[in-house]
Amino acid sequence: MFDHFPFFPEAASTIAPEVDKLYLFMVVVCGGVSLLVGVLVIYFAIVYRRRPENEIPVEYEPYHLMEALWIIIPGIVFIGMFLWGAKIFFMMSSVPRDALEINVTGRQWMWKFQHMGGQSEINQLHVPIGRPVKLLMSSEDVIHSFYVPAFRQKTDVLPRRVTTYWFQATKTGTFHLFCAEYCGTNHSGMVGWVTVMQAADYQAWLGGGTEGSPVVEGKRLFDHYACNTCHTNDTTARGPVLAGLFGSTVSLRGGAKAVADENYIHESILNSQVKIVDGFEPIMPLFQGQMSESQVLQLIAYIKSLTPQKAAIPPISNQTPGTSVANPGTAPANSRTR
Repeated sequence: MFDHFPFFPEAASTIAPEVDKLYLFMVVVCGGVSLLVGVLVIYFAIVYRRRPENEIPVEYEPYHLMEALWIIIPGIVFIGMFLWGAKIFFMMSSVPRDALEINVTGRQWMWKFQHMGGQSEINQLHVPIGRPVKLLMSSEDVIHSFYVPAFRQKTDVLPRRVTTYWFQATKTGTFHLFCAEYCGTNHSGMVGWVTVMQAADYQAWLGGGTEGSPVVEGKRLFDHYACNTCHTNDTTARGPVLAGLFGSTVSLRGGAKAVADENYIHESILNSQVKIVDGFEPIMPLFQGQMSESQVLQLIAYIKSLTPQKAAIPPISNQTPGTSVANPGTAPANSRTR
């Protein structure tokens, strides 16, 4: 339906039609109210204009029912808009458990993608149709914003933090990717393409093999930085046990608790002194400035792999899923810190 309107970009995800319907409803309601008010202003200015210069105006008090309706009806309409928008927001925030994860690093002025099979792309992202895709995104420098108009979603990509963006493509083809946050001189050139493929074509494109995958590279970094000397499977080790930590609740010094998600791991790798796990000493060195964001995402992937994955929900075809938790499963970063 909405493809016939030239002011709508192509809708190519499960979320896109929902966003379009809400947007069109808001345009119609707000435009209609504005037009009605404008017409009434002109009408009243003409009909009730002062005629004799000495005419004395008559005070008029409107009916209370009219005032009540003027408050109640718009209130219901705009509260309905809010609830409709909140529903779409929660749909965008609820990542399906079986989502295909891809690491994304933004930097001036390019996008770098790394698939879990090890394949890397620059300013190009290949994904399968009908499969939820979860992007784990971080920035090497300034704030960027990942925006695909055909998917109707936009998410900021921040330095020293992991943000998530998920979508489920419903059409094959190639769609524009933009940075929607001014990020410097060549901001306008920070563009790319998302190519949606049939499942069989996507598997052929992947080519198989896990050599150089984020998990493999994360394990190599884990050994290279000697993290395995403190983080072992022995509960008496100098650092917390990482196996099974991803997605769990961690007890911190002072009685606080934290969920071991991607941001927890990210923060604990780069700034290990912020959150100290209860029962451990703050002996882990800081890695801020020693690792790139791509490497941190690889370490996160490795630590997450140490936690057995829950059974995935059945693949979702062309309906919008909204049953799983946002930022599902995230692993312990603090763990490797104390």
